[in-house]
Amino acid sequence: MARIAFHLYLITDRHQTGGRPLASVVAEAASAGLQAVQLREKDLPTRPFLSLAREIRRVTRASGTKLFINGRIDIALEVDADGVPLPADGLPVKAARRIVGTKFLGASCHSVQEVCSAERDGADYVLLGPIYSTPSKAGYGSPLGLSVLEKACREARIPVFALGGIRTDRFKPVFDAGAFGVAMISAILGSNDIGNTVKRMRDEIGGYKREGNLFV
Repeated sequence: MARIAFHLYLITDRHQTGGRPLASVVAEAASAGLQAVQLREKDLPTRPFLSLAREIRRVTRASGTKLFINGRIDIALEVDADGVPLPADGLPVKAARRIVGTKFLGASCHSVQEVCSAERDGADYVLLGPIYSTPSKAGYGSPLGLSVLEKACREARIPVFALGGIRTDRFKPVFDAGAFGVAMISAILGSNDIGNTVKRMRDEIGGYKREGNLFV
């Protein structure tokens, strides 16, 4: 199994691109050095989702960007995605592992207990959130906060990505809490200059790596 080697992770929401086609937005981010993107789009029916996944796969294959398909193992296998992040109410990690084989397997978690359980069952990484308040995660209750993130990172041996309300001015506290990486939605997709936004984020994260705040 290849290791997780990226620290900036884009989760898609085509409703937040300001009317720009999602594939072109992902292409712009990828050309600026984005290393991983999760195709989410949970409201799309299967066939349109598959069509979009194929389009995004062409973009990510050209740039060498890792592609993850949210929850849809069937579509991930069809487009030969790099991995599948499982929603909290999705297929159990153990069952998914038997299907995806050596592809990356992630899990969305909302507590330290869920993080530990996902690791025990074979997840390669977890997305933990919401760390901060954010409209996209309002249905998951109050923000977990940095103390929960810190405890999860302390107890887990797999990468923990902080999700929910993450902005560049919050990079320092989440990385200081032990996060391996950050998962972003609106901070990238809503930018008027996605290329420069991604470059600035990568530069800032690179600073944490140089300072030894991130394990690689």
